[in-house]
Amino acid sequence: MEHRETLLQYFEWYLPADGGHWRRAAADAPRLAALGFTGVWLPPAYKGHQGQADVGYGVYDLYDLGEFNQKGTVPTKYGFREEYLSAIRALQGNGVQVYGDIVLNHRMGADESEEVYAQKSAWDDRNRDISAPAPITAWTKFTFPGRGGKYSNFQWDWTCFDGVDWDSKHRASAVYQFEGKEWDHQVDGENGNYDYLMGADLDMSAPQVIEELDRWGKWYLETTGIDGFRLDAVKHIRFTFFTHWLQKLRRESGRPLPAIGEYWKDDLGSLTYYLDQCGQVMRLFDVPLHHRFHHLSNAGGGMDLRSLFRGTLAGTRPDQAVTFVDNHDTQPGQALQSWVSGWCKPLAYACILLRQEGVPCVFYGDLYGIPHDGIPPVAELPKLLLARKFCAWGQQTDYLDDPDTIGWVRRGEDTAMAVVLTDGPGGSKRMCTGAGMAGEIFVDLLGNRKERIQIPENGVADFPVSGGSVAVWIPERMAQRIAEAASAL
Repeated sequence: MEHRETLLQYFEWYLPADGGHWRRAAADAPRLAALGFTGVWLPPAYKGHQGQADVGYGVYDLYDLGEFNQKGTVPTKYGFREEYLSAIRALQGNGVQVYGDIVLNHRMGADESEEVYAQKSAWDDRNRDISAPAPITAWTKFTFPGRGGKYSNFQWDWTCFDGVDWDSKHRASAVYQFEGKEWDHQVDGENGNYDYLMGADLDMSAPQVIEELDRWGKWYLETTGIDGFRLDAVKHIRFTFFTHWLQKLRRESGRPLPAIGEYWKDDLGSLTYYLDQCGQVMRLFDVPLHHRFHHLSNAGGGMDLRSLFRGTLAGTRPDQAVTFVDNHDTQPGQALQSWVSGWCKPLAYACILLRQEGVPCVFYGDLYGIPHDGIPPVAELPKLLLARKFCAWGQQTDYLDDPDTIGWVRRGEDTAMAVVLTDGPGGSKRMCTGAGMAGEIFVDLLGNRKERIQIPENGVADFPVSGGSVAVWIPERMAQRIAEAASAL
């Protein structure tokens, strides 16, 4: 049987700050395994500058996993350190790998300020200075008094950073580059140089910074026992940094440590360039494919479905693509909002779960809903996950030949699956399931179509689909198996 991965992003932005998420993850582990998930991406586990309200991306102390009274709280938004470690053990005990969310681009919430000389860089062209160096007051000294040097006595000061975006001396916001520093080279070229993103920006050319990040990585891996990494904001970090960091950890641990990078750009060339520059030490999220889904959901039936996978990682480098429909940044109200409309979710998830290209990553907000915005779960998602687990095997034959209706067939040893989707009024697709399916009765797993189709001797049949929907045609016996598995969840 083929080895396939199915990942789950186990959080959304508006989870309650009740400190209970690690316990929920531990309790949920058996169900996630039963749905076919092989890996879970947990949110950032360390203390953020907003204390228990911090989602995890405003990193304050990487060593504080909910253990020390810092930023007004001991637990993080998600719980205490021991609960985090217990959740990891529970997931792994059910055969589910755990990916830790790694945020190394910046620090926020410094304990002390320092006077530093800095010049302003233009917001839209960071290579252009728009002022002479002058003294500013920057929050750049991280002493972590609540931790008291446990695990690491390293303290951060302005020499560890390239710049900041706030001068408390003059109460002014700008992109301030410290005198004598340069923005890191080999980063995305947006805004001339997209090293600076937020907070106090780490100087990845400073030896003490690299040494401390190496020490922390080893500590974090040994402490948590996680299986892999989700790497935040990689386009803002020197492209070769993670080549060094990941290879060092893999070499020292003797473990594969799979990694997924977030390079947020709807441009295939930028993503493939990064993969080549970093030595292909990670996969990347397929941002272009997400944007195709977003366009599809808002095009009013005007998108040419034949182009759905063109210009995507899944379509060009499938082995390096992690496909997704939405995530915490694209959900309503967030900085990268590009939410895929509800009607389109089943179509998009069929594309990432039931095809062979890429590793799919399901979003927590789609599996469980987003109460903050009144968004319900995607009702079809459990069945689609079970269809991936039981039926989406073997050779894939594509029928991507019509602007309004496309389909594909997967043929395994003892089963087959015919998927048809449309953004138009509906229709059908004539496809071959293989002569081995002759005599089998096929039904639509999702129940959008009520027909029962008997496969003829040559294996070729017409598979209908209703308007603006997807039909997943599988043998009736497999549909019964999936129904039984779903009822047991």
